[in-house]
Amino acid sequence: MKKLLFLGALIALAGSALAQDAMKAATVTPDALVWKDNPALPKGAQVAILVGDPTKAGEVVVQRVKLPANYQVPPHTHPYAETVTLLRGSVGFGMGEKFDDKVGLSEPGTLFANPAKHAHFVWTGNEEAIVQVQFVGPGGIDYINPADDPRKKTN
Repeated sequence: MKKLLFLGALIALAGSALAQDAMKAATVTPDALVWKDNPALPKGAQVAILVGDPTKAGEVVVQRVKLPANYQVPPHTHPYAETVTLLRGSVGFGMGEKFDDKVGLSEPGTLFANPAKHAHFVWTGNEEAIVQVQFVGPGGIDYINPADDPRKKTN
């Protein structure tokens, strides 16, 4: 029995080490960021991937999202848990399936932790904002009201 437990612990440690090896060392400077439109977000937002590939399962992803002034992301969920750090500007982080900006705006340095599949929404103040988002892939966004999904709108 002890041998079996030891073998199980050894396999768990080896698996953990292999997963850690999948993440590569990286230094990303702000001037190296490549900002791109993201069709899953309302028009105006841009995303820059710093680490990882959001299409790959199990991969650690760090991305920055640039949000224009007076901008809203309607109530939505993600299939993953996320941590969001406000780097610049002012952003409101609201919880629930109905948009309500009465909570107020947060200052740079604020951390927002959100469990997987938990409805939330975001809005900005009178200036552009940048948030850094970290999660384990694959990425995804599901709008509470399907009519809010910009991927389903025709221009």
